[in-house]
Amino acid sequence: MSGSTQPPAIPRISLTWLLVAQALVIVPHLGHLPLWVIGLWLGCAGWRVQIFRMRVGYPTRLAKAGLMLAAAAGVFASRGSLVGLDAGVVLLIAAFVLKLVELRSQRDALVLILLGFFCVVTAYLFDDSLLAAAYSLLPVSALLAALIGLQQSRLAMRPWPTLRLALGLLAQALPLMLLLFVFFPRLGPLWTLPNPNNQALSGLSDSMTPADIAELSKSDELVFTATFNGAPPARTQLYWRALTLEHFDGRRWSQAPLVSRQNAPQWLPSGQPWEYSVIAQASGRNWLFALDVARSEEGGVQARRDFSLQYQRPIDQPLRYQVRSWPDVLRDANLPLSSLADSLQLPAEGDPRSRAWARELQARHPQPEALVQALLEHFNREPYHYTLKPPPVGIDSIDEFLFRTRRGFCAHYAGAMTFVLRAAGIPARVVAGYQGGELNPRGNFFTVRQFDAHAWVEYWQAGQGWTSVDPTFAVAPERIEQGLEQALSGEQSFLADSPLSPLRYRQVAWLNQLRLGWDDLNHGWQRWVLGYQGAQQLQLLQRWFGRMDEQLLVLALVGGGGLLLGLLALFLFKPWRRERDPLLRQFRRFERLLARHGLPRQAAEGPRAYAERAARQLPVQAAAIRAFAQAFEAQQYGAATLDAQALVRRLRELRRGLPWRLSLIAR
Repeated sequence: MSGSTQPPAIPRISLTWLLVAQALVIVPHLGHLPLWVIGLWLGCAGWRVQIFRMRVGYPTRLAKAGLMLAAAAGVFASRGSLVGLDAGVVLLIAAFVLKLVELRSQRDALVLILLGFFCVVTAYLFDDSLLAAAYSLLPVSALLAALIGLQQSRLAMRPWPTLRLALGLLAQALPLMLLLFVFFPRLGPLWTLPNPNNQALSGLSDSMTPADIAELSKSDELVFTATFNGAPPARTQLYWRALTLEHFDGRRWSQAPLVSRQNAPQWLPSGQPWEYSVIAQASGRNWLFALDVARSEEGGVQARRDFSLQYQRPIDQPLRYQVRSWPDVLRDANLPLSSLADSLQLPAEGDPRSRAWARELQARHPQPEALVQALLEHFNREPYHYTLKPPPVGIDSIDEFLFRTRRGFCAHYAGAMTFVLRAAGIPARVVAGYQGGELNPRGNFFTVRQFDAHAWVEYWQAGQGWTSVDPTFAVAPERIEQGLEQALSGEQSFLADSPLSPLRYRQVAWLNQLRLGWDDLNHGWQRWVLGYQGAQQLQLLQRWFGRMDEQLLVLALVGGGGLLLGLLALFLFKPWRRERDPLLRQFRRFERLLARHGLPRQAAEGPRAYAERAARQLPVQAAAIRAFAQAFEAQQYGAATLDAQALVRRLRELRRGLPWRLSLIAR
């Protein structure tokens, strides 16, 4: 007689956890998944449930091929390609969903579970924050519960014991995870991933109009954090350079072509530097943020000739780097005038009043310092106003701002001052970056956000080099000393487009403390977890063990891993315990519990006699005692199915019912 062996069916509890796991896996991807994927999952989940209830059949080969082609066409239609990071993730999620309807055996379920773990990892490509990491424990737990549910046991027939076991496995893996995180060699990336979907991230760009900075001021998005070694500088000294803008076309400031060249700037360190570390958020750009004049020994960080720092590739994930800055040094003091042509460039025509005024100032103040001071006094004396809502200007934007509207943002003042200085024959340029930042007293670090975007001016003079000056300070000193919120207090426009931002409610003490605490927690996550790279690992291990090299690191990893696995094995198997029978183990716990209440088991006393004596001594708990004894006898000596968990539950009920004080025990 011949027959075919059917593969073992998928238990109901495993299928239930698989459905839960799929929903939890998809949630972090909702922001970048097309809507049809959600509909596909709902349809496949409903189909799978109906298959389990035997109301519909499995899809045929033709149906499965049609679903695969339809999913591929959907990915191509929504993403324009089947390759690339974003399209690849969507295709992976679609395959993860489609696999659900063809589950026939435990092997298929195992493949689906492993595929789910890959999908959990892909979520980190889009969001690696602390909140995202904490959330990922949910789908991982559900996938482990589904894996446990594949086992044919009484435990796998109930959802909560299955979940508890999954959580226990995660807890047991935690020590090994920490060991690998601390000691496993941190390797540099073998490849880089592009920004998902080529999305343009908010932040500074390589060109600037006044409207660009004003737009950034409406966002509370985090740009970077900075932690100083020692006392931090005053807020008025926190000018975070990002890039310089030297070319002006009459409306827009942009980088000069020569800025990209790697010519070394002329300066020598002198005085006491500021030492600090910066954690820059993903920007899609390669420039970094630092105080003047900056130097970094980090790999991949380069100094440009305009005294800014840049990274070797666009920053697509949080980047931590160490910086030293010397604020009081001469910069390019002896440059030939021929090399400053970009800093004197102006359009051939336009803004005639500003050009004429510049010639008048040059005649009255032949020295560059005196002319700069005259401009600052002009901005301070005349009725200029700092605002995010300046009136529109015409073709001659500089003229209309200086002589008609006199209302604007930092970019207006920096651009107008640079124009006038150039028209007066003084090399000058606009510097774009960020100013200030909020000091977090809990973590002692500065948080710099998009609304801290700022622009200021640098001018050059022979023997003195480049000197920074901020015309905004002459108009609205509170912007530099206290921040944007204070500068805009009169017009109530600070984060007007973000009414739910917690930064708008800093005057509410308890809410502000919660916000600062959360910022400190996220900063620690980025500093000690995301920023834990090769240099940080080496410093930590040298601090713990002194001299540390690659050989010692490998030995420590292997030795520590072996020791940890040994301790874990001892904890799981408990070889020192003489009793290996799970039923007898629960009965020994029953004996120890009653002994602590003055009822030790006597020699040659059987389980039933012992239980009856304890029931007479503890009449209030008699029912619970007899229930445990009867369940133990039925499983140990009768034909009842082995169920140690039932004994655990009855023992727990007995423990809850026993008195706390020994004096209450009847003797």
